[in-house]
Amino acid sequence: MSRLRLAVPILLLATAPITAVAQTIAITGGKVFPVTGPPLDGGTVLIRDGRIVAVGADVAIPAGATRIDATGKWVTPGLVDVNTELGLVEVGYGSGANEATAEGQDAIAASFQAWVALDASSVLIPPAREGGVTTVAVWPAGGLIAGQGALLDLLDGSLDDMLLAAPAAMVGQLSSNQDAGVGARGELFGRLRDLLENARDYGRRKADYDRGQMRPVPYRREDLEALLPVVSGKLPLVLAADRAADIEAALELAKVLDIRIVIAGGAEAWQVADKLAAARVPVLTGAMNNIPQSFNSLGSRQENAALLRKAGVTVALIGNGGGGEEVFNVRNLRYEAGNAVAYGMSWDEALRAVTRAPAEIFGVANRVGALAPGLEGNVVVWSGDPFEFATSAEYVLVRGREYPAASRQDLLIQRYRTLPPRHPAP
Repeated sequence: MSRLRLAVPILLLATAPITAVAQTIAITGGKVFPVTGPPLDGGTVLIRDGRIVAVGADVAIPAGATRIDATGKWVTPGLVDVNTELGLVEVGYGSGANEATAEGQDAIAASFQAWVALDASSVLIPPAREGGVTTVAVWPAGGLIAGQGALLDLLDGSLDDMLLAAPAAMVGQLSSNQDAGVGARGELFGRLRDLLENARDYGRRKADYDRGQMRPVPYRREDLEALLPVVSGKLPLVLAADRAADIEAALELAKVLDIRIVIAGGAEAWQVADKLAAARVPVLTGAMNNIPQSFNSLGSRQENAALLRKAGVTVALIGNGGGGEEVFNVRNLRYEAGNAVAYGMSWDEALRAVTRAPAEIFGVANRVGALAPGLEGNVVVWSGDPFEFATSAEYVLVRGREYPAASRQDLLIQRYRTLPPRHPAP
């Protein structure tokens, strides 16, 4: 996807880390926000073998359970950020440092599976976790069709350990003629429609294709094959689009071809909120920035997310404030939620937009996004309201395991905090 311009102090606790998943953990006494139900004062979240087994005010705690006292603190599901390049981009340049963009053919790389080269030990993962983000989508970038993305949990382990859904979506864009290899916006839409229609025709006539009895198709077979779940409605197509006119054109394309789409960016989506709601098309958008980044987003406004929700559109909040929120500052997701509240979204809706809503959009709500029995033990204990700037994540659990280890940023802060000042000799 064309990148959507989409540092907080963290309290490092001296408590003994929870190092094994195969145990029972009770988070007690906090203000618990299940998301799927009303808040619970003095609630308990019970986790066994990495999964939540009970949430409530009167949960029986087994003998020998590890207890986390959350009295006076807030307990939420781990945050879900569905617009990142974590593990794909380590720095902004250099060979092997950017695995998010494929070469493709004529700006089409539908067969590219971005997560295959993901660096599960990326130094950018711990800071994201410290910000309460426990689940992310990793998307490819560039071209007309960038490729396929995946959803994963931010735990220490192999890529196979981390994966939740792969592929989770096909990723494309309607914002840049240059990236799409075309000269005009109408040409871009025509090319996207032609690609999808060819993929559908290929799926219906594979045998003819194999025998050479089908008209020439100007696309690679592997890309057509990768697009079959999209044209059959099984896999959503995430389209980066900001202009209201482009979003309307995307809605028409989805209707004509009977495919599932998700709009990402959506700077002017509020202008067509009623059409998005009627088509039941979700929007991934941020609330930090109202400064147009191009002529495609002249109608940007920070009330965008609130206006979309008021119209009945499903909204997942992502970063749009700049500063590398898709890579280096994924942890800033909670500030997007706080800003969304400041500009008209209810607090409960903002919490849902960074937990349950993105999980539902990409089909993993049976795994993450809420505090409910059967879901993974992705839980954050906050010092207070997670959307307030001064709040910190005091405990972050991913699949029932606590991650208290200091990030690279924390180590640097400690290093330069203790160094004595050096002054030039007189």
